[in-house]
Amino acid sequence: MSRLLGLVLVAAGLAYPFAVYFGIEHLSPRVFALLLGALWIARLLTAQQRPGGRWMALAALLFCGVLGIAGEPALLRWYPVLLNSILLCVFLLSLRYGPPLIERLARLREPELPAEAVRYTRVVTQVWAGFFCCNALIAAALTLWAPLAWWTLYNGFIAYLLMGLLFAVEWLVRQRVRRIA
Repeated sequence: MSRLLGLVLVAAGLAYPFAVYFGIEHLSPRVFALLLGALWIARLLTAQQRPGGRWMALAALLFCGVLGIAGEPALLRWYPVLLNSILLCVFLLSLRYGPPLIERLARLREPELPAEAVRYTRVVTQVWAGFFCCNALIAAALTLWAPLAWWTLYNGFIAYLLMGLLFAVEWLVRQRVRRIA
């Protein structure tokens, strides 16, 4: 059940910029707050303990509460900034208090990581933190100064394209590092 809910939450996240673009003139922000809030509550109640999972859910619920109370359409555009900022914090906190998030993920497949792999996962965690920082800043700039169409294009397509590109480049680098090691 939690896997299905996770997929629904991912799908909602992917669709969110387009839902805002097409729904901002027809739906109350309170409807968005209610739908998002329901998904996050369900996620909070059913998800396993993951690094930053509760923080992310609680911050998203706080956002939904503010959105629901204020009913301000402009707030809808801040959701991607919030999510990227939370992910940035999760990655940075894992670097500070360890083990780094990418190391935790790597140990799921390979529990006994060599020292050079641990160092590599730390660097990859730093790269992802940088990505989320840049993504949050771009999303914030688009929220403040760009038309809704640009915001939608970036947050609904370009950001995911960049994320996929980063995944692909990291995978290629990892394969090269493994061959050399």
